[in-house]
Amino acid sequence: MKWRAIAIYTPIDKLFFEAPVLELARNLLGQYIVHKQPEGDIVVRIVETEAYHGPEDRAAHSFDNRRTKRTEIMFGTAGLIYTYQMHTHTLMNVVSGAIGTPHAILIRAGEPVVGLELIQENRGHHLKMTDWTNGPGKLSKALGVTMKYYGHHWTDEPLFIAAGAAPEEIVAGPRVGIGNSGEAVHYPWRFYEKDSPYVSKYRP
Repeated sequence: MKWRAIAIYTPIDKLFFEAPVLELARNLLGQYIVHKQPEGDIVVRIVETEAYHGPEDRAAHSFDNRRTKRTEIMFGTAGLIYTYQMHTHTLMNVVSGAIGTPHAILIRAGEPVVGLELIQENRGHHLKMTDWTNGPGKLSKALGVTMKYYGHHWTDEPLFIAAGAAPEEIVAGPRVGIGNSGEAVHYPWRFYEKDSPYVSKYRP
């Protein structure tokens, strides 16, 4: 059976992204990522994010206003997609802040909602459901997202964010895997839905 997204999943208003990076990182929790594909639609509810505070944040790719071919999109309009490769994985980010202010939010994990068979095909039939999307690379693979979406806007089909509802309780803590970033390693800029089984495992 093919799983299809239903009509309620429509792109969120662009104004949603015009918020400070820490606020937007929290606001993204509970929203939906929708990827429309010929085989069917995939929908995942966001349960974990990490904020990166641009020039002042040693853990950010854009620390000290570092402007390269990879980070260029971060200096653009809020709501653009910043994708980058880590090993064999594609990671998805939401550009935040005013034009010229390179803030971004990594989408770390999500809860599968629609297109479960397609997600399982993308991730592998040997995995249990809670392991399909509990990490940023896993999430992109589950959704079928590749580097081709670099510079795409999160309000444009076929890959977009749709409105959901905020979690009842949000937890804040240190970000994952940034051990070489000085004092930034302690910033409580990772946000996740309390008790969600789809949140990624914390590692310093």
